Amino acid sequence: MFALYKKELQSYFLSPIAYFVIAFFIATFSLTFIMEIASVTSSTYEFSFASIFYVNLFYFIILLPLLTMRTFSEERKNGTETLLLSSPLNVTQIVMAKFLATATVLLVMLVVSIVFPLITTMYGRVIWSSLVCTYIGFFLFGLVCISLGILVSSLTEMPIIAILISELCMLLLLLMDNLGATGFISSIPVLSDVVDWFSTETKFDVFSQGLIQISDLVGFLTEIIVFLSWTIISIEKRRWSRR
Repeated sequence: MFALYKKELQSYFLSPIAYFVIAFFIATFSLTFIMEIASVTSSTYEFSFASIFYVNLFYFIILLPLLTMRTFSEERKNGTETLLLSSPLNVTQIVMAKFLATATVLLVMLVVSIVFPLITTMYGRVIWSSLVCTYIGFFLFGLVCISLGILVSSLTEMPIIAILISELCMLLLLLMDNLGATGFISSIPVLSDVVDWFSTETKFDVFSQGLIQISDLVGFLTEIIVFLSWTIISIEKRRWSRR
């Protein structure tokens, strides 16, 4: 499994895609950071990161599908999926290796962005409790989106279709709060509970306030496990259909 993880990670950084995603994320982050500082009226800037991450959530869901479409959709398009599925690794190990490789790219993105609060400590005050919790919340939100993107990638052999569907699904995931507030959804308790469970923005909002609730942590992890489990089922079904 580690060999496949290493191969997948190298494939990201041996191509322009990982560098483009990281560079674009940092560029939008920089722009938001500058705009936030420009709007400050006091001489001391209290940096919490929450508002900056909120703005970048939408850019984020545009970028991640560029990474996740490579996991299975591109493999099928290039005809290498058959070779992958015939390897000694089981489907769970294959899915987890690809998930962890993509998660590592996400982690690199966040590590690079730490330069902004470090700069802020030189001229202002960083609210570290909020900063750390916001990073954790954003990372978990990213893992949910990655697992969802991998699921979509496993369902189609067209990378462009995988990107478009992933972006729509991630946007829907982000807007679950708005969907749950509609009269039709709120009038059906069971459906309302399902929408609340999938709501990622509400969970991230708690993290951005410098709080970590077990229920939100479990919610994020459960969503990741559910999406990865569906991916494993999808790949396993296709693997057996070829025998």
